[in-house]
Amino acid sequence: MVSTVLPRVVRPPGLDELTLADIEAIRLLLRGESVIDWHRLNYADHAEVDRFLRLNEYDPQSDEEMGWLENVRAEAVDYLARAYAMAIPDEVAADLPARDLFLVASSHGPHQKWACVVLKVMHIIHHINGRKSLLKMSVSDEIIFREIELKVMQVVEQLRAAGAPLAEWEWSRKPVDSQITKLLAKRSTLAASIYDKLRFRLIVPTPEDLVPMLATLTRQLIPFNYVVPGESVNQLIDLAALMRTPDESGRIRTTTANPFNEFSGPEYRIVNFVADLPLRVGRLLPATETAADIGHVVFVLTEFQIADKQTAQRNESGASSHEAYKARQHERVRMRLFRDKDDPLPPD
Repeated sequence: MVSTVLPRVVRPPGLDELTLADIEAIRLLLRGESVIDWHRLNYADHAEVDRFLRLNEYDPQSDEEMGWLENVRAEAVDYLARAYAMAIPDEVAADLPARDLFLVASSHGPHQKWACVVLKVMHIIHHINGRKSLLKMSVSDEIIFREIELKVMQVVEQLRAAGAPLAEWEWSRKPVDSQITKLLAKRSTLAASIYDKLRFRLIVPTPEDLVPMLATLTRQLIPFNYVVPGESVNQLIDLAALMRTPDESGRIRTTTANPFNEFSGPEYRIVNFVADLPLRVGRLLPATETAADIGHVVFVLTEFQIADKQTAQRNESGASSHEAYKARQHERVRMRLFRDKDDPLPPD
């Protein structure tokens, strides 16, 4: 069994049960925005904060792991003082537990903005540390991918048992040939730009189930703060329905443009996003190494596709089918491999 501190899986929330934190997380996921650009969090109590910490693989009941969180806070405060000569208020810099900064960042108090600043830097440091840990580990991609698959499988099966709206689901890894084809078809030919080496596809019964499913995923599995900015596609959910709450300036924020996949059919519709999922690695480490040596979390880029059942069936036929997609992609590769010097360059 995968070692994890994910929140206990419970009944999925109804639309009328979504909190402001739920709505903000779903908006960020659908727009492909970055939490670094936020002005405020929306956590109501420690229970919501603790659920978020568990999604990021911190156990709020562990003194040791809360100590690790304090270390990340200390690194963030030191960076801000060193790089920008910022004098962080003592309450935010050290006096309050790091766990409480999430509530301060959700408040209207005098230190709200400072708490946001420190948490943004902590978010980056935690991610950098996880990336460094992955490089230190002598563990193959095969093992890491398997662990992520087990983690997601465990949560999804528990969600189904709890009554989540899920008609079917599957996962896959992008074969090497498909990776080569994708890079040949794109002007960007860096292997690091392939975000869908590991993909999960979830199909809900009706369009009305899409938002509850996203809320459930952001509560139980996917930390919204590690959704990859600029890589989200939303062709199914009316964001206006989730835009009832203005930002703190009183304005409704606009939707960012979705990335366009030129090889998809004209009628293809999907909700698609990429998240860097955190994975606890303690049980993967050899006996001679500990989390203190390597770090307790690594991150794995993982793509999620979500659609309702009727849309999924339409996506599998005609010009929207996977076979038609691959045919268009292969034609682009042939053009690029054999292009004449006067042929125009393909779009990004």
